[in-house]
Amino acid sequence: MKASELFIHSLENEGVEYIFGIPGEENLDVMDALLDSKIKFITTRHEQGAAFMADVYGRLTGRAGVCLATLGPGATNLITGVADANMDHAPLVAIAGQAATNRLHKESHQVLDLEAMFLPITKYSTRIVGPEAITEIVRKAFKVAQTEKTGACFIEFPENIAEMDIDDTPLYVKHAQAPEPAIEQVESAAAIISKASNPIILAGNGVIRAQASQALANFAEDLGIPVANTFMAKGVIPFRHPLALGSVGLQSNDYISSGFANADVIICIGYDMVEYHPYLWHPSRNRTIIHIDTTHAEVDAYYSVVVGVIGNINHSLDRIAKISTPHQNKTMRTLRDSLVKDMNQHRDDVEFPIKPQKIIWDLRTAMDLKDIVICDVGAHKMWMSRMFRCEHPNTCIISNGFASMGIAVPGAIAAKLAHPEQKVVAVTGDAGFLMNSQEIETAIRLNIAIVILIWNDASYGLIEWKQQNQFGRTSNVKFTNPDFVQYAESFGAHGVKVEETQQLMPELKAALTRNTVTIIDCPVDYRENLKLTETLGQLTSTD
Repeated sequence: MKASELFIHSLENEGVEYIFGIPGEENLDVMDALLDSKIKFITTRHEQGAAFMADVYGRLTGRAGVCLATLGPGATNLITGVADANMDHAPLVAIAGQAATNRLHKESHQVLDLEAMFLPITKYSTRIVGPEAITEIVRKAFKVAQTEKTGACFIEFPENIAEMDIDDTPLYVKHAQAPEPAIEQVESAAAIISKASNPIILAGNGVIRAQASQALANFAEDLGIPVANTFMAKGVIPFRHPLALGSVGLQSNDYISSGFANADVIICIGYDMVEYHPYLWHPSRNRTIIHIDTTHAEVDAYYSVVVGVIGNINHSLDRIAKISTPHQNKTMRTLRDSLVKDMNQHRDDVEFPIKPQKIIWDLRTAMDLKDIVICDVGAHKMWMSRMFRCEHPNTCIISNGFASMGIAVPGAIAAKLAHPEQKVVAVTGDAGFLMNSQEIETAIRLNIAIVILIWNDASYGLIEWKQQNQFGRTSNVKFTNPDFVQYAESFGAHGVKVEETQQLMPELKAALTRNTVTIIDCPVDYRENLKLTETLGQLTSTD
């Protein structure tokens, strides 16, 4: 067979369902081989959109999402989405065509050293230099991408290699298993937890990746320890759970942050430091930190781990709980009550433009608890992270490692492909929306029904918030928008402009029932931003 056919067989062997991308001259043989494959190619309108789709698909399924581009500008357009997946620890394999190997050593049309370019933003970056290496390279890329901490890998495929003949078969696929935690580590952690006077749990996305959400809830309940989660771990414990404190990482004097200030032992479970710097929640550097994860802790002056329990998170939590003394922790109740009060405060508000809290209340009410929100990056991300209640993991997808704008629309398409039985809403600002709005055509063409809820303030709202807070004035953040209803209709989508607050809820409910793309233009009142800052202190999260 041709090397390109072996390559596709190897992808099939890894269980690949979809490849997101754009055909190009240097991947002609790969594209032709796909015609005889069960893998479905999702033709996108921009390579960044393809990378974001693979990113979100990987995060939701735990299996590496795959994106493909041609050489040169096609490959460089992948970079932002690939970097996002890598820093958000979403499994992804990116593939790019390349010029023939006989012109890679010199200045040549569209040729860049892609292997070197992707090396800093992936776990593994390589070039196929001969057809006999294909099966090993594909197996390694998927193994590395899907092994904790999961992330992105890159394969460069020169066009002349793709044309060569080869007689080979894909390698046996064996998925890596997390090791068992050492009994000494389990006993040490249990001893510290048992003696603690006011412990708190910081749960990260690693718990979701390890499918340990139920184990976490059991651990917290058995030991009476409250749980705060990072932005990317929303839903890791049901918000209705009395020990759930919600998301931490928004502002320096947030209710939940004061919980960390009062704790003597902080139990970090599946915590990714890239999301929320330790100096923000452990500035005193004098608390006892327990690190429970599948991998060893990163070195950081504010994250001095006393005990690290490394291995299968489910087993670690179960074993520590069995030999630890439970707590009667009542001090955190006030924190939770304050957050719930904030969430409920504007549920009946009718002022227009609509307050962020009211938009979130209506959105949460309109959606089922297992429906999925893909949140873009901007001021709305801060509000969603704080106020959107989640009862299940992976029902509110937020990028908070690389935190790239433009992820919501392509991400929503991937979410619907990964979970067609669930409703999917892209929550985005007007700025982030237009960064990848071309993918609306992809959704319409593939008959993928999603709802796009645009928070419209005609500004880079988060930067405006920070500028106002720091300098008392704004600098170059304002812009104008197209008519989003006409824009939606030009794609063949359904467009709605919210003209009064009472209109939002019925429009959301109607949109969720449509078998097409619905774009809702919702004016937002971001005067609430500075009010929140006045109440809770400076923003700590980056945009």
